[in-house]
This record gives sequence, structure tokens and C-alpha cells, in this order.
Amino acid sequence: MKDAPRLAIFETFKTKQEELTGEAQRQRAIIVNLATQTNPSQMTRTAIAQKIAQENGTIWKNIYSGIFRDLDEILIPMGIAIEAGRLPLKRGPKALQEKGIPYYQLTQKGLLVSLALDEIIGREKILEKFFKEAKHIDKDFQEEIETLLKFVPRFTYSLFKGYVRAYCEGRLDNPLPLNQAKFIEESDEIIRIQKEFLESFVNMGKIEKEKTLNFLKSVN
Repeated sequence: MKDAPRLAIFETFKTKQEELTGEAQRQRAIIVNLATQTNPSQMTRTAIAQKIAQENGTIWKNIYSGIFRDLDEILIPMGIAIEAGRLPLKRGPKALQEKGIPYYQLTQKGLLVSLALDEIIGREKILEKFFKEAKHIDKDFQEEIETLLKFVPRFTYSLFKGYVRAYCEGRLDNPLPLNQAKFIEESDEIIRIQKEFLESFVNMGKIEKEKTLNFLKSVN
């Protein structure tokens, strides 16, 4: 029996826990590309391979098979990406010209997964798109997330990272539909720490608050 596909975006080497595996880096790069590109010509397997190769100073043909496998055997079967259409070809075999070259896009689940990736700049646009396309989501919960994002974006994205990690590690069968109870449960420790800090800070005296803020100034 063939093993079920598994998303490896958080996987690290056993001897180097701080270093992502090649598979993790590749899958993250594919998701980043599909999350940030709008031009179909930049969302084909070849275009994705070329961009990743350019960023890493390698030859795109050497990583193309990995991109092909990640899309066809992992991301598409898991419902993270789908084929969005085909681009016509002017050259090459006639059959290929007629069939065209496929390009891809993230699904609703894929957008959610992308929110966990710190490499993406401008994730607020992705979150906006996610909520716009979301079904069966509590509007109060949505507004709470949007408020947190406005004032504490890093904290907000850390919640999404914890939630998506739970999915990757098998603690969640499906991250959708996104609901408040599951979201908070999987981010429980992060929220407890932040809650403790916030409640303590509110109850501090003026001098204590100033000392705390001075201590935190060194944090980028």
C-alpha cells in the first residue's frame, strides 16, 4: 500500500534540527511562488524550477524532476495546489502544442498553508484573499484575526504557523474549515505566553512598564 502524501515544509535534518531538508525547502519555494505570482507563464513547472534555480545559483534542469514530483505526488493530491489551466505552445511536437503546458495555483488549503511561511512578504494580501474565498467561517473570528494582524502581525502569523505545523505533523486531518476552537487549541502554548505577558504588562506600574519596554527595544 502506497504511503499517503505528506507535506514536508517543516522537516529538518535529524542531526541539524535548525536546518530544513532539501525537500522542505523545495516545497516551500513552490508554495511561495504560487502564492506570490499572478502571471500564468510564471506558474508552470519549468518557470518555477527556473526561478528556484536562479535564487539558489543552480541549474534548473537539475531540480525540475523534484518540482514535478512535489506538484504531482504531494501538493496536488493533498489539495494544496491545482492545475489552473494550460498555456498554448507555438513550438515543439504538435500533440504538445495542442495540449499546452499546465500552470498551477494554490487552493484554499494552499493559501492557508502559505500563511505559515515567513519567506512571503505581504502575507496580509494572502489572508485577505483566504477570507474572501473562505466558506463556513465565523465572521467574529475573522474580525478578531484581522484585528490581531493589524496590531501584532508576527504574533498572528505565529498562530498560523503553529496551526499548519499541526496539520503537517498529522495532529489535524484537515486544516479546513478554519474554526476558532481548532485554531486556538493547536496554538495553545503560544497564546498562553502572549496572554500572560499582556495581562502582566497591563497591570505593571509606570516604571515597570518603562523597564520592560527598554528591555524589549533590543529585539528587532
